Amino acid sequence: MGDGKASSSVAIGIDLGTTYSCVAVWRNDRVEIITNDQGNRITPSCVAFNDTQRMIGDAAKNQIAANPTNTVFEERMGEKIASSIAIGIDLGTTYSCVAVWRHDGVEIITNDQGNRITPSCVAFNDTQRMIGDAAKNQIAANPTNTVFDSKRLIGRKFSEPHVQNDMKLWPFQVTNVDEIPMIIVEHKSEKKSLTAEEISSMILAKMREIAEQFLGTQVTNAVITVPAYFNDSQRQATKDAGQIAGLNVLSILNEPSAAAIAYGLDTRDYSNNFHGIRTVFVFDFGGGTLDLTLLTIDNKGNITVKIHGGDTHLGGQDFDAAMVEFVASEFQRKKRLDLRGNKRAICRLKVACERAKRILSSTTQASIELESLHQGIDFYTSITRAKFEEINKNLFERCMELVNQCFADSNTAKQSVDEVVLVGGSTRIPKLEQRLKDFFDGKDLCKKCINADEAVAYGAAIHASKLSGDKNEKIQDLKLWEVTPLSLGVEVRGSIMNVIIPRNTVIPTKKQDWFTTTVDNQTIVTFHIYEGERKIASNNNLLGSFDLEVPPAPRGASNINVCFEVDSNGILHVSAEEIAMGWTKKVTVVSNKGRLSREEVERMVKDAEKYKAEDEEYRQMVSGKNKLEDLAYNMRNVIEEEPVASELSAEDKERINKAVDYALKLVDETDFITVDELVKVEKDLTVFYTTISKIVQDLDARGNESERKTLKKDRFKVGASFVNGLISSVCSVIQVIQNM
Repeated sequence: MGDGKASSSVAIGIDLGTTYSCVAVWRNDRVEIITNDQGNRITPSCVAFNDTQRMIGDAAKNQIAANPTNTVFEERMGEKIASSIAIGIDLGTTYSCVAVWRHDGVEIITNDQGNRITPSCVAFNDTQRMIGDAAKNQIAANPTNTVFDSKRLIGRKFSEPHVQNDMKLWPFQVTNVDEIPMIIVEHKSEKKSLTAEEISSMILAKMREIAEQFLGTQVTNAVITVPAYFNDSQRQATKDAGQIAGLNVLSILNEPSAAAIAYGLDTRDYSNNFHGIRTVFVFDFGGGTLDLTLLTIDNKGNITVKIHGGDTHLGGQDFDAAMVEFVASEFQRKKRLDLRGNKRAICRLKVACERAKRILSSTTQASIELESLHQGIDFYTSITRAKFEEINKNLFERCMELVNQCFADSNTAKQSVDEVVLVGGSTRIPKLEQRLKDFFDGKDLCKKCINADEAVAYGAAIHASKLSGDKNEKIQDLKLWEVTPLSLGVEVRGSIMNVIIPRNTVIPTKKQDWFTTTVDNQTIVTFHIYEGERKIASNNNLLGSFDLEVPPAPRGASNINVCFEVDSNGILHVSAEEIAMGWTKKVTVVSNKGRLSREEVERMVKDAEKYKAEDEEYRQMVSGKNKLEDLAYNMRNVIEEEPVASELSAEDKERINKAVDYALKLVDETDFITVDELVKVEKDLTVFYTTISKIVQDLDARGNESERKTLKKDRFKVGASFVNGLISSVCSVIQVIQNM
């Protein structure tokens, strides 16, 4: 047979270990452990790369100290590197939060303003892009280019009623491109069309940046939370946003489940584990969504979700919108003018109403005062807590309807609930707290053990750390068992929804059903995949469609097996197989309309890098302007102080003052300083500094010991040294900009 292997080839057994691997073979009636080329019976699970070669095993392990960035270890198929840092991000409608597990606990990371939560807001102007607090401050001054509530658009189609209603309240423009809602802004004097995924990715990139500044290292792994009632398309879109932001999304985690993890860890007794099995109801009411989750936590740390409920389009923003409409009507009644067409006025009113809503959570009355609100008219009004509750009566009723429905659907008595956990800023509304307390027959609400604004990010950080391989005893026993929020199935003859995976099935899961052809000699079978609870398929949400080729046969002769598989992220994968011929089709279900293609995601990743580079260039320019301004003012102070002032010639003073005036004018009147302008001014001032330094040296050489001591203590010496440092700083800024 030549050099070919025999058909009865030898089989080996491999232990692919985290740190070491081992190989063995059955031979000569016994097992033999095979030694490697170094004579060792175990081999390091390590791979190293350099300019000339790739090394594996012992040779690679020897590279860890000398070549750490190119030496990979502690990695298995399908697992993340245990030593890598993973963060948890609560991507909220109105505010976002980021946290990390380290030093035996969760740390909520503050942003550059020192705040623990960051506005989910992005603003654009002629010179820069702003994200977070800086962007929110632009809402009133630059309403058409300040984007918020992007989470309410993510994964949705332009024609959806919710989208159409929201568009009436937003100052920025949203247009339709193949059923994808496109947000139109003007940036650097150019019109730009952005998807909700791109806006969300900018917010995620900001949260990543906040984490990296805090941790002092690059972060790529993250768990991102979504409302429990997000459909398949919205979950896919959120994953896309994470990818565009340069994140490796370890998991898409339901927000109330994240809060339950936080609650489970925070209330855990480490000496006696958990106190039995508890039934917990999580009421998660944020800025844009209401999530209701009923779950149990047992004495082994298992968190098992029983049912999800809620509304992805009900939140604090809706209370704000109702208040804005009320105040706009008051203005019209009192002033005989309708301000609803004035976008800037509406944005100012929205900010004022949100502030009043927060005040009414702790006091019984709040005032709204706005100068020159519309057509130069000042407006003042006060609103009581009772009036606020009357304005939003229908929203309170809607919340309680959903709570009732959640318990009815789960066949669970409210009396069986041990704890009611409140999550989200909107749960601070006193009326809502009272309604919930009444519903649970006076039961105390759990709102102090975890921070309502931070609980979701807190739980996401724990989940992220666990997924990244952290073996800390505090979190290693915590396990989460999720469920599908909606039923999943296919459309069958008569436009009926044939459910394959029922609502509230524990995931990950895999279920299948059998189908056949409906006409003779049919060669194509089209499957329409839906999610929802309605009997008529078209009344549910269409996730997508695909075709399966089948061999021609009489009606009903073909047997087609359709398999639905939902992964741990709640994302659906579908496969279909025609049994006779073995023809198969596998798809990850996405909507035909309103979703991004892989090519579009890749393009957006490149655009995100471009935006990041532009942001960094602008930051360097601002830094250069600030340092140039400091340099100019300090230079002026130096030449006006003795003994230098009397030593400078009138001509030198005039030349220096002209250069300083030019520099200050450049700073005051130019929004964007070019590199050439920075270089010119820096050269001029550097030349003058050399002249001044020579004068100091001459004075130092001429003076007696007492004068030398005085000169050394003179304020000028300090000022001159500072000026020298500033010149170096400006030079470094120029160098950075030129290298970008």
